[in-house]
Amino acid sequence: MKTKAVLRAICLGIFSLVSVAESRAQQNDSIGDNRQLEEVTVKARRAPMKVTSATPVQLLGKDEIKSLGLQNMADAVRRFAGTNVRDYGGIGGLKTVSVRNLGAAHTAVSYDGVAISNTQAGQIDIGRFSLDNVSNLSLAIGHDDNLLQSARLFASAGVLNIETEKPHFEDGRSTFTQVQMRGGSFGYLTPALRHWQKLGERTRLSVDANYLRADGDYPFTLKNGSLVTEEERINSDVESGQGEVNLFHTFRDDSELSAKAYYYKSERGLPGAIILYNSASDERLWDENFFAQARYKKVFSSEWSLQAQGKYNYSWNKYEDLGVEYTGGKQTDTNRQKEYYLSASALYRPTEWLSFSLSQDGAINKLHTNGLNSPEPTRYTSLTALNARIQTKQVKVSGTVVATYITEEVKAGNTPEDRKRLSPTLSASWQPWEEEQFFVRALYKNTFRVPTFSDLYYLRVGNTNLKPEKATEYTLGLTWSGTPFGITDFVSITVDGYYNEVKDKIIAFPSTYVWKMQNYGKVHITGIDVTLATAIPFGRKVNLNLSGNYSWQKALDVTNREAKNYKHQLPYTPEHNGNVSATLEMPWLNIGYTVTMVGKRYYLAQNIKANEIDGYNEHTATLWREFPFKGCKLRLQAEVINLTDAQYDVIKYYPMPGRSWRLTGTFNF
Repeated sequence: MKTKAVLRAICLGIFSLVSVAESRAQQNDSIGDNRQLEEVTVKARRAPMKVTSATPVQLLGKDEIKSLGLQNMADAVRRFAGTNVRDYGGIGGLKTVSVRNLGAAHTAVSYDGVAISNTQAGQIDIGRFSLDNVSNLSLAIGHDDNLLQSARLFASAGVLNIETEKPHFEDGRSTFTQVQMRGGSFGYLTPALRHWQKLGERTRLSVDANYLRADGDYPFTLKNGSLVTEEERINSDVESGQGEVNLFHTFRDDSELSAKAYYYKSERGLPGAIILYNSASDERLWDENFFAQARYKKVFSSEWSLQAQGKYNYSWNKYEDLGVEYTGGKQTDTNRQKEYYLSASALYRPTEWLSFSLSQDGAINKLHTNGLNSPEPTRYTSLTALNARIQTKQVKVSGTVVATYITEEVKAGNTPEDRKRLSPTLSASWQPWEEEQFFVRALYKNTFRVPTFSDLYYLRVGNTNLKPEKATEYTLGLTWSGTPFGITDFVSITVDGYYNEVKDKIIAFPSTYVWKMQNYGKVHITGIDVTLATAIPFGRKVNLNLSGNYSWQKALDVTNREAKNYKHQLPYTPEHNGNVSATLEMPWLNIGYTVTMVGKRYYLAQNIKANEIDGYNEHTATLWREFPFKGCKLRLQAEVINLTDAQYDVIKYYPMPGRSWRLTGTFNF
């Protein structure tokens, strides 16, 4: 009965949003049969940060991604201050992101406005998404200023937003095709195809597809005391295919509909940790993912706007490991997830300085595994976000309350208790001088993450008595953008200090005979994020772009005063890290250079010398040039990654590749 009640409430909430917006629109809508204008792309040099935002938001555009030679999503996300990207090595290795050490499960990943979910593991592998069709990549601490978004994004501690490029046509053309071939070290090869098609005055289609394969057998240096040997990574091969189809339609009333179908399939070896005198590595992983999503947006009047989203997601994976410890010499685990998701948001602006929005989400998640006595859990989620914003010329204040209700059903075993919670957010920005782009901003946000299916039900380790993991964020920052020097196009600076608390942290804790998931951890996180960007022109066609960021962070375990690791830095958390980038744009050649710097870390809870991981600097150099022809363009690009051949680990015992190279040819017609 409670399941039916949840579904009824979700449907009623979404229906109410649509009904209110439509009824109001009938009174105010005066839009006639307007002719759609051809989309125009405007290019301008600007600061790569939203200095006017009340919350910290960092941006990375398509041009900067290409200029710096960034080839994968993990490398791009590392450029954002305050992020921690865990990379298990190799081209096909798992890559997850967390914001200000709150954990990967607290960070939402949005793909063209619709959140990606993984209820089983709670974290998203960002390595599977291509950068080739990305128009904008942004990271928001808390959430960005957009009030017309899903409740799921409002409920997250941070949002990584991936926006793909929409079809746009030049010189009256109706088609665009791009063929790309990329190859490099360790057997890396990636052909890709993109096609845009105008299907009418108001309808456009885009198709993207790519294939990736790599041997992944890169060399590395193994140190064991005074013994130093040259080894080779094994079982690091990967083969994957990815494709998506997007349809964009603008109706006569200027409302917009976008639809996406996405498919991904891969097989990869899992090289595992490097263990002295034991190079065996037989683990393999197969992944398959399909989702279809649609988003509709309509502006009824200057007062009312509506957005509706829907998504179906299917994912399957198989893990296989060989070993004499298993019955029959092999262990095989298969998991299948399904999600049904709906969201509706309404925005109301009664005056120029006052705005309200209401977002209602509903989701059903199912998990099937091949294990004996599998609980086969089904989760029903309702999220409601109510927002209010007051904005004058110099002051912006926003408040949000997210109401969460979650209930679950299982076919075997115990069912966890229903979860109900209200999560508030308050943000503000102040511009002291109207003529200066200088802002003071502050953020308070309370969030929580529900235990994943693995946390609750994994064989012998899961615990259905787990409570949600709670997080509280406090941020105070300064932002400024201007032209203080005559030689620069702009200078942009942001400085944010923050303090986060995590309570009831879900960790694996040893109990009688086995490890068990428990609400045991408590963490205090203090940090500072600094970003800087500028552009210096040297004549009409020569420009130097400089950007960088620095993060200082103390993430301390304060769980147990009697423990040896009390107030020690959390594992894999450097106190200092940052990056610096420079691109030189010239008519005959473009040069990009990036240095990523990461300080020492500890891979275990105790901060002692034996547990220390050395810091590292990674240098990447890029050269590229574009050759225009009649009606087409050819772009050639060369990169050297890890130019100094630094030997380092992001995760202990998972060595990263040394120096490598890549060549890319892109033909547009």
